[in-house]
Order: sequence, then structure tokens, then C-alpha cells
Amino acid sequence: MARPVPTDKDKELVHNRIAVLRAERGVSRRELATALGVHYQTVGYLERGEYSPSLHLALQIAEYFEVPVEVVFSLRPFPLIGSTNL
Repeated sequence: MARPVPTDKDKELVHNRIAVLRAERGVSRRELATALGVHYQTVGYLERGEYSPSLHLALQIAEYFEVPVEVVFSLRPFPLIGSTNL
């Protein structure tokens, strides 16, 4: 099944799995922020989609979690865990 095309509203929105990756690895927002050299509130803004990271920060986050950047960030919403609509 084809995925829907992003609307104008969605064009600036970047979805992410930062909270999921942090939870899986037992990393706090403060720990991640310290490792990235940003304020811990920045991590919260990123997780809630209130702030889109620079390319440099996105790559740093992916490197921190040792995953490709597309595992962390997407222009489309990620499927819910346990969802059969993959």
C-alpha cells in the first residue's frame, strides 16, 4: 500500500524515534544532551517535534545511538510499535 504524500502542514515536520531509542538504552535526556553538547530541554523539544534538528545534530544523534539517521528521523510518521501496518 502506498504511503500518503505529506501535506503543506507536514512539509516542515520531522518525525523521530529519539524517545524510543533513549528508553531502549536507558539514557536520560540529560545524558543524551550532555553527549551531544546541547541543553537537555533541546532533547525534549526534538522528541515532541517542537524543533527540527540541524543536519549536523541529526547525524550526531544517529551516531550516538549507532544507527543510520533514517532509523531516528523520517518525514513520515513511524508505525506504532506492534502495528501490523508496516
